[in-house]
Amino acid sequence: MKDDELIHLRRCVELATEALEAGDEPFGSVLVGEDGTVLFEDRNRVGGGDHTRHPEFTIARWAAEHLSPGQRATATVYTSGEHCPMCSAAHGWVGLDRIVFVCSAQQLEGWLTEMGVPPAPVRFLPIPEIAPGVRVEGPVPELVDQVRALHRRFHQGAQRAQGRP
Repeated sequence: MKDDELIHLRRCVELATEALEAGDEPFGSVLVGEDGTVLFEDRNRVGGGDHTRHPEFTIARWAAEHLSPGQRATATVYTSGEHCPMCSAAHGWVGLDRIVFVCSAQQLEGWLTEMGVPPAPVRFLPIPEIAPGVRVEGPVPELVDQVRALHRRFHQGAQRAQGRP
């Protein structure tokens, strides 16, 4: 993993922390152009009840509106967690080139199971099962523990809010 890529991934963890502090699930993503320029970034915004407001989905929509097909084909999305099926599909349809994630969907699913979190309404699937033409890299061991800790904080807080230990 190159230093500049770790910088982008650390920013994703910062954005995930911002999401957590705002009461949202901890996910953050950054869109980077071929030349290394940060083009767009976002964090999870599902706390208001719209569970489609994932940063990866927002990035795909932003890219479709603001970048040419050629620019999308050479861009990279860095993200704290592997895309869900909705975001993987959006990424594939828009023609973004590459995804680098800190933790995999399989890791996240395992953590949530360990914490006793009820299953999500959508299955966890690896990105290539949804968008087979997308280049995918991850997980990134250097940052996995930080992302896991964010998810633990979020779900422990949610359980306390529901009166569960």
